[in-house]
Amino acid sequence: MKLSRVAIGKQFRILFLTLFALVIGGMTLVKAQEAETIKVGILHSLSGTMSISEVTVVNSTLMAIEEINAAGGVMGRMIEPIVEDGASDWPTFAEKAQKLLLEDQVAVVFGCWTSASRKAVKPVFEENNGLLFYPVQYEGLEQSPNIFYTGATTNQQIVPAVEYLLEEGLSKMFLLGSDYVFPRTSNTIIKAQLAASGGETVGEEYVPLGGTEFSTIIEKIRAAEPQVIFNTLNGDSNVAFFKQYKDAGFTAETLPTMSVSIAEEEVKAIGVDFLLDHLVAWNYYQTVESDVNTTFVEAFKAKYGEDSVTSDPMEAGYFGVYLWKAAVEAAGSTEVEAVRAAAGGITFEAPEGTVTIDGDNQHTYKIVRIGQVREDGLIDTIWSTEGPVKPDPYLCTYEWAAELPKPEEGCPEPAA
Repeated sequence: MKLSRVAIGKQFRILFLTLFALVIGGMTLVKAQEAETIKVGILHSLSGTMSISEVTVVNSTLMAIEEINAAGGVMGRMIEPIVEDGASDWPTFAEKAQKLLLEDQVAVVFGCWTSASRKAVKPVFEENNGLLFYPVQYEGLEQSPNIFYTGATTNQQIVPAVEYLLEEGLSKMFLLGSDYVFPRTSNTIIKAQLAASGGETVGEEYVPLGGTEFSTIIEKIRAAEPQVIFNTLNGDSNVAFFKQYKDAGFTAETLPTMSVSIAEEEVKAIGVDFLLDHLVAWNYYQTVESDVNTTFVEAFKAKYGEDSVTSDPMEAGYFGVYLWKAAVEAAGSTEVEAVRAAAGGITFEAPEGTVTIDGDNQHTYKIVRIGQVREDGLIDTIWSTEGPVKPDPYLCTYEWAAELPKPEEGCPEPAA
């Protein structure tokens, strides 16, 4: 049967329109795929006793995401942050981590401050093959295939802080901390270090996280006659302690403190009058002199107000996003296994200096800095390492730490 010209023309038009629709549909699909965002989680305490410290980490993490999106995103895709409040409550952290991984299906989570919150979410990430970038200094003795640690581990903060005090002749130490894993584990390490180094632990006291009553402890400090207090208090407890400490007649001159959880944000909240000349140990201060840090500080103040200050944990939260981006792009994928395989050796010029991911334990190489609080509330570096220190979370390179827990596979062989 012969088709008329009209029929042929009609079939041609139908074929043409079908092909056109397929082409347009394919282009639309490609554009949709290109426009698809990469969801990431941000999990910190926006309320409760730890919000004094954690809100600023959320701010710096969001700033990094905005910068990356403005520069074209990750592999051409925009980052979509989903922020959750851990509320200074460890079960809530675990619950929110599970939501982010299973319901929101985020590619990575940036979050946690206290070791208690990290310990609470660790099994969630391991059981669900999620990825956490943890930005805060901690007590070490841990590594997980599902966690990247961008804050200091023990040999990058606690141990050198004790060494500094001993070199300054401050060998009689009173250990004061909040009652949870970070202070207790850190003090176990400090006591072993002091015993091997000729130092002395003259007292050890703990208060519940968020505790505000220190009168009895201050009297115990007075009776013990230490030369320095090593302070591992966290959150609002620091506000109460330093005010009561000063009211009791103590100053940095009469009895100094070395704190490892007080940075510029906490100095601002507590009041410089209570912290003037006291010591801290971190890897970054707002006063670090570099072009990268100047740009970082100016950008943060422009976004969050001229009175805003930068600090170590929020800086580690900031560059953690960039390290994740670099690892994803090196891997060509956001899949956890691919990111982990590509991450080792990746570097970033951070405000604190060059940071590098150690592929063996997923911690970062970092410069150690001892600081002193000055009159304007900022912190001056009074001692630092010459360069970034290799992370040693299990203190494998210290003979006095031989009795401390070690990784299941044993310590790595010393470098030749």
